[in-house]
Parts: sequence; C-alpha cells; structure tokens
Amino acid sequence: MDRVVAGSKPPSSLLLALEVRGIWELQAFFAAYPLLRTAPRGDGHPVLVLPGFMASDRSTGPMRAYLKQQGYAAHGWKQGPNHGPRPGVEDGMMARLEDLAGRYGRKVSLVGWSLGGVYARELARRQPALVRQVITLGSPFANEPKASNAWRLYETMSGRQVDDWPEREVMKTPPPVPSTAIYTRTDGIVAWQGCREQKSATTENIEVEGSHCGLGHNPVVLYAIADRLALAEGDWWPFDRSGVRSFLYPNPERDAPVDAVGAATRTH
Repeated sequence: MDRVVAGSKPPSSLLLALEVRGIWELQAFFAAYPLLRTAPRGDGHPVLVLPGFMASDRSTGPMRAYLKQQGYAAHGWKQGPNHGPRPGVEDGMMARLEDLAGRYGRKVSLVGWSLGGVYARELARRQPALVRQVITLGSPFANEPKASNAWRLYETMSGRQVDDWPEREVMKTPPPVPSTAIYTRTDGIVAWQGCREQKSATTENIEVEGSHCGLGHNPVVLYAIADRLALAEGDWWPFDRSGVRSFLYPNPERDAPVDAVGAATRTH
C-alpha cells in the first residue's frame, strides 16, 4: 500500500465542521481590540489586502479598519467576489498594485487570505520593484491541487481545472521579497502543510490556533500582521516568540519544510 504524502489530502470532515469557529474569532477580534492597538505602529505605507476564494473586500473590512488605525494606508482589491483567476482578474490586480505604488510613491505590502495569498505571491514575483513584503493567511501555494475541501467549488466558479495552474513548482518557491506565511494546523478548508514557506534569509512561518475562515480577523493573526508590517523597508528579522508570545505562537519548526536556502537571518 502506498504511503499517503502529508498534505496531499483535504482536511477531515471534523475540521471542516469546526470552521464555525470563525464566528467566535470575529467576536474575539472585537473583544481583544484594545490589546491589538498596542501592536507596533505603521509608517503610513500602502497595504493591499486580497480576499479569499468566494469572498470580497467586505470579508477583509475588519482587518483593513484595524490596519488603518495602526497607521497604514490599507486598501481592498475592488474586484468584487473572488471567484478565482478568471479573465481580467490578474490584470485588475496588477493595475491596482501599480496605482497604489504610484499614488503613494512607495512600495506596497501585500496581505492575501487563502487564494488571495496565492495571488499576492505571484504579484510579487512579477512586480518585485513595487512590493515591500508579502503576508499570506492559510494560502495553499505549495499544496497538491485537490488537498482542499473547496476544489470542486473552485472548478465550478472559476471555470478552470484545479490543477491547471502554470508553473506549479515555481509557485512553491519564495517570492523575491520578504514573505511571511501564517497558517493553522486545524485548518478545515486546505491542508496546512502546503501553506508554509520554504526557509530562506527573508521568509517566516507563523503558526496560530484557529480556523481557516477566521484567519482574517483572528486577533492573534492580526497582531502578527501588524508586527511584520512595522518592519522598516529593506529591514527584516524573524518574528519574536519570546515571553508570553510563546503561548500564542507555537514553534513552526515542527515538521518544517525542506530548507531551500538556509536558516533565517536578520538582513539589512
């Protein structure tokens, strides 16, 4: 009998049912808001937030409102519901990125939830001169095509086969800008193993407790996003898990991906 490769199957039915936790995580966001405001402040640079599959800018509203309060120019993608990479979507995102970079005269940070994170990494790969960093939330960029409980819906809504993404092996490699992958091992939508970056000098994996559907408003996730966005342009170092943070952010080196470049180091 062939051994099942980790991350090649979708999450269990139990984990899928537990996605209802996303509602509680939204409530936790409002309850924890005063604490979230103590996170590092931003420098006013633009942040483009890309929604997950079947979601729109409305789903990222709480995150963008929080980031604006923290001092960032946070913006939605303005393309309605994300029904997959249909004709015009890629051009629309590229135009949005170019518009924000030109309007603010600064590089843009990209935050992508689920499929939105897959988009973000590819945007950074194609326009690295315009992108400051990438943060993905439960984005299955390194998964097997059907290691998801949403692949049939994806095919129906996008009009594409789930395994017809070009250059799938390239997608698994880190983009040419600093990149942080936030994921949860109790993800009920996509296999968590394929939501983590390979190691390099400017990549990071941050594990959190929670659901896939709640990642965009989970307070632990939002604090980590604020921490990463606060890094000065051209400066990067790993997320600090010392002290009380060690209880909220497990060590992601458990079952770590194959080292692609080397241990993470501080860069200037």
